[in-house]
Amino acid sequence: MRTSRWSRPLLLSPTVLTLFVFMVLPMGLMAWMSIMAPDTFGGVKWGQYSAEGYVQFLYERDLDDQLVLNGDYLQIFLRSFLLAGLATLATLLIGLPTALYIALQEERARNRLIFLISIPFWTNLLVRAFAWMLLLRNGGLIDGLRPLLGLPDGVLGVLYTPTAVGIVMVYAFLPFMILPIYTSLEKMDWRLVEAAFDLGANRWLAFRRVILPLAMPGIVAGCMLVFIPAIGSYYIPELVGGGKQLMIGNLIQNQFGTARNWPFGAALSFTLLLMVLLAMLAYQWRFRRSTEAA
Repeated sequence: MRTSRWSRPLLLSPTVLTLFVFMVLPMGLMAWMSIMAPDTFGGVKWGQYSAEGYVQFLYERDLDDQLVLNGDYLQIFLRSFLLAGLATLATLLIGLPTALYIALQEERARNRLIFLISIPFWTNLLVRAFAWMLLLRNGGLIDGLRPLLGLPDGVLGVLYTPTAVGIVMVYAFLPFMILPIYTSLEKMDWRLVEAAFDLGANRWLAFRRVILPLAMPGIVAGCMLVFIPAIGSYYIPELVGGGKQLMIGNLIQNQFGTARNWPFGAALSFTLLLMVLLAMLAYQWRFRRSTEAA
């Protein structure tokens, strides 16, 4: 069947247009705004360019208008990376055996388990965060276990702490880890595992040498799907963290809201976006090489 040379561009045009309008254009506007001078009452001074938004990330100006090193914003970035990394590690430790268990079940049981995992998506994350506030507060359901354990008052109430932020992040993003890993394992040829057993491998060796490498694309994809929204999370640190421990998302919101420093907020957003894009390009490059080598 012969097709016109314009068929492919016409078929791709809706996708290209959507990506340009909802991705390329906002990114360009954000990058442009980040090099503008801030206006006194918010917004930017169009046509007046300045690198102050990026300079402010590591420096501040003293009374003599001299640049002085200030690591406060860098600490917020490091804190965000640490919490997001710990949440990603926790979801991996929970999600990998869960996905493996689901993949080993019969088809009807697998469908039911995947259905149960997808149920939290039926409710908005904001509502679920409020529910966790009731569970984690002093005198809440979890703290109510204190008398049974013989613990003093308020020990299990961890609301408005980094621990609460980590717990809710793991809960919120756990399905994003389980589902990609399950997808990789569900397509795996289990005869390879049987062959490993026939060659004398025990369960741990078969898992490490056969299952884990084949599940690696799903593991990496799951880590990205958890780490990226976790590092830019806003609702969870604001609600269950009480805004006491700022993360990148809260800092960006403050710059566009309370501080009204739009260039600095745009610079923070663009920096975070570049980090995410570099991670995605590294992932694509790494597994493209693995596929070509195979």
